[in-house]
Amino acid sequence: MIELSAAEIAAITQGQLTTTAEARHNQIVSSVTVDSRDVQPGALFVAKPGETTDGHQFVPQAFRNGAALALVERPVAAEDGDESGEYPAVVVDDVVLAMGRLATEVVRRLRAHSPLTVIGITGSAGKTTTKDLLAGILSEHGPTVAPIGSYNGEVGVPLTVFGADYNTRYLIIEMGATKIGHITYLATMVAPDIGVVLGVGSAHAGEFGGVDNIATAKSELLRALPEAGTAIINADDPRVLAMEAVTVARKLYFTSDNSQVPAGGPVVRATTITTTAEGHPAFELGLPGAHDSTTFPVTSRLIGTHQITNLLAAASIAAALGVPGADIAGALSQLGAQSRWRMERTERADGVTVINDAYNANPESMRAALRTVAELGRGRRTWAVLGEMLELGDDSIAEHDAVGRVVVRLNISKLLVVGMGARALYNGAVLEGSWGDEVVFAADVAAAEEMLKTALRPGDLVLFKSSNGAGLRFLGDRIALSSTETPSTATPGTSVPGPTDLQGGPQL
Repeated sequence: MIELSAAEIAAITQGQLTTTAEARHNQIVSSVTVDSRDVQPGALFVAKPGETTDGHQFVPQAFRNGAALALVERPVAAEDGDESGEYPAVVVDDVVLAMGRLATEVVRRLRAHSPLTVIGITGSAGKTTTKDLLAGILSEHGPTVAPIGSYNGEVGVPLTVFGADYNTRYLIIEMGATKIGHITYLATMVAPDIGVVLGVGSAHAGEFGGVDNIATAKSELLRALPEAGTAIINADDPRVLAMEAVTVARKLYFTSDNSQVPAGGPVVRATTITTTAEGHPAFELGLPGAHDSTTFPVTSRLIGTHQITNLLAAASIAAALGVPGADIAGALSQLGAQSRWRMERTERADGVTVINDAYNANPESMRAALRTVAELGRGRRTWAVLGEMLELGDDSIAEHDAVGRVVVRLNISKLLVVGMGARALYNGAVLEGSWGDEVVFAADVAAAEEMLKTALRPGDLVLFKSSNGAGLRFLGDRIALSSTETPSTATPGTSVPGPTDLQGGPQL
């Protein structure tokens, strides 16, 4: 983070210094955190109120860990021996809005100091994977800052900005939303130069009041781009393609279906698409420009052909920034999943393969994951352990029912449905034509775990998929490790809960 004084932070956030902070108004802050456990000497601790706890309770701990200043909504009395009176702080009406003001000023100062390109990424699925891919490409061409985990909301975006300094060349921002106007707020904060909308799905349709409103929310990123900016458009998604009308920026399309591309538009293409025996997508990458006839082979380390959307989006952004095609293709072939619970594959010592894709779920991503398991599982017994897809609104029963029927049509060997919220998924599979013990319902995660411990056999392939709040990602971790202390192969890492956006979980 760039260094700021206590007085500057107060002015930027429209806050007031406490008496103890006034006495040290030249105190320099060199980092920002909302977690008192992560405080480093010289940090600004943001006392963010939450649904279950209040950051003001952790102000004493933050100062014991070396905080220089706090951002608070009310002064916090100091503990005996820590400070006299109250902890030094900037008092504001709303710490989340204050973080946004601070992030806006940080971006302004970074741009004034040296060249900086801000890239915004949004979409109903794939944001984090695309962010990880792009960071892997750009980090070879300049200092790059990208979100931790899935920091993509009103708290996570400022925290990402605070990770940048005057040497940062590329700042990647993941943008989620829970209602119309959220992405406009985030875009106003960071002023993106390049924006991509990966796709419009039905996740959170209940909150938004329908898929059309989701499309409107996503289009806010392209609408916010300047005329000199670049809009990266998924031409394979009709709702995204329609967004070309709302942006004044230059347009770059990507597609694996050439018939969808507007005539004459610059295009990034995936052709000759195949998958390896391990389920990794492979294709020829075509880029626009002077060498349109040249293609570059890509064999990704990600799992599933649905990842091609994310791979093309990252390639398109890199191409727009002038990264050579050979470098883009080489990086995409080297990069695997960097964030947890995204088609994360573990090979158990007993021959069971676990694919844990239970960080988030919507009908579209459910179908994509199931198709991947069906392709990978030829000649093996396959399992789909599925939980609830949250926030589908009035369409929830119908959407869960439809996914259950897809499981049967794909000839998945075993379906284990977990939780009453997903009961319609079980019903749909039964009505589609399953019988006997092919489809099983477990009332909760504990019951599902007991069943799997005895039912899995060497050679089985098992998928875990649900929305984050259903908790199947942790069940997947336990099953992946149940036959051995450490997985023989795991991507990307350990079974430690990873960060979500600090607004309370993943956002659309």
